[in-house]
Amino acid sequence: MDSIKYQQNQTIQYCFPNNNLSCTRSIRPESEFIAVYIFIAVTSVFTVFLNLLVIISISHFKQLHTPTNVLILSLAVADLIAGLILMPVQGMKLIESCWYFGEIFCSMFLLILYVVVTASLGNLIIISVDRYIAVNDPLRYPMKVNNSRVVVSIVVNWIFSFIYNFYLLYEFLLYPERNHTCVGECIIYVKLENIILDAFVCLVAPCWVIIPLYVKICFVAKRQAKHLNSVTDKKAKSEKKAARTLGIVVLVYLLCWMPYYLISLSLGHDENDALIVNVMYWIVCINSCMNPLIYAMFYRWFRLSAKYILTLKIFETSSAYLNLFPEEK
Repeated sequence: MDSIKYQQNQTIQYCFPNNNLSCTRSIRPESEFIAVYIFIAVTSVFTVFLNLLVIISISHFKQLHTPTNVLILSLAVADLIAGLILMPVQGMKLIESCWYFGEIFCSMFLLILYVVVTASLGNLIIISVDRYIAVNDPLRYPMKVNNSRVVVSIVVNWIFSFIYNFYLLYEFLLYPERNHTCVGECIIYVKLENIILDAFVCLVAPCWVIIPLYVKICFVAKRQAKHLNSVTDKKAKSEKKAARTLGIVVLVYLLCWMPYYLISLSLGHDENDALIVNVMYWIVCINSCMNPLIYAMFYRWFRLSAKYILTLKIFETSSAYLNLFPEEK
């Protein structure tokens, strides 16, 4: 009898062996652990590195101190937080069946996750409005949009993201123990009505705003192309390219978000469903690595600024005034 119990204890492992309320620990092949952790580490470091390049570039070089780039800076800050905190922890949740960081950090992590991704979405909405004004009314754009107004909109966006997600996760944040069946578990349970509300606020409503704006931008850009003269040609092309690039950023973001909402609205809360939801969260986090890659592909100023940063030219005197748009000379 004792030998049977001993064999059961050997085959069933617990997150906290000395706690009778401990969750059981899944046993996975060591090669799987190593492969996933290497992938998590590389992706997280790459995300942090790329977004630091964006943040340093826009902060350091005077030519990049424009309203649109201030919005990109805010988006890069959110992506940097994702790379530093969200991607490593969410990656660990994919491979580890146990949560070792306590209930308080479990609640705080999920709040940070929701706030960061919601703030990113808010930044994209503001960017869409900014690009629409720039393309639709380029002559009065400097009067309508300036750095001060953009900073105010960014602050409001982050405050709204925090308040909204605190309301959404209110019960989970204040009473985390109600949702945990054992010690060593960090699974979020959101009421169906809150998931539906969140899907409307963070998916349906933004699509109603962003998609029509970019459709209008395309029509306006085509119409303007027929009436360009040599004076306005370069400026119009620049605005059109910026709108197209940021439109790709928006599209990639929505493609990363849609699977999460489809899964959240259709699944329950058993162990397999929790794993699928964690994978969807990871896809959302991966988006933070995609944005700077898009900038690298479409923005020459980002490639030049990254070159200056990596070659340490930013430490030279007057490096903040280096020209990142040589074609405009």
